[in-house]
Amino acid sequence: MYYYIKGKVVYFEDGRLVVENNGIGYDILVSKNTQLALADKKDEVLVYTCVKISSGITSTDETIKIYGFANLEEKGMFVKLTSISGVGPKTALQILSEIDPKTLALNIVNADSKALSKVKGIGKKTAMRIILELKEKLEEEDFDTFGDTPIKKVDDQMSQDAVLALASLGMTKGEAAKKVAEVRANANSVEEIITIVLKGMR
Repeated sequence: MYYYIKGKVVYFEDGRLVVENNGIGYDILVSKNTQLALADKKDEVLVYTCVKISSGITSTDETIKIYGFANLEEKGMFVKLTSISGVGPKTALQILSEIDPKTLALNIVNADSKALSKVKGIGKKTAMRIILELKEKLEEEDFDTFGDTPIKKVDDQMSQDAVLALASLGMTKGEAAKKVAEVRANANSVEEIITIVLKGMR
């Protein structure tokens, strides 16, 4: 229905904003990440949107809600999440409020159910369902769309060993895989990868 809405933010509250365009105020539900990204913009903003219609007992019970995103990466991940049975818009926004799209893609590709289960309201069963439904789809995508650093499955032995080592130090596998992917080209051993990652965290 709407691909994006451009206008001025006239109202903010937790998980919601109102964008005025040509005298119409659009009530838009957003993640915390999108809210933070738009909060400081004083002039015109562009909010990518996804419209969801929920049906009631009768046609008069139907409700239309607009969900907004600061970028297309978050919108794309929202669409993927809500395509999964049992993951509604509210749950998808909660996930995207706690995990950015790039890190979420990494968690899914690397089957890191532990990281997903840390999201409020997401149990292990739901985390595993998300991984099962989206892992293959995300592996086939061009992960350059999720930011400056390509997201790829950790598939060489050195990187896998480094991820396991970092996970044993308290990182989630998804976080460790992200860090390893960022520094892998600058290291020639597992020890070097770990050293560079840990130095970067100080």
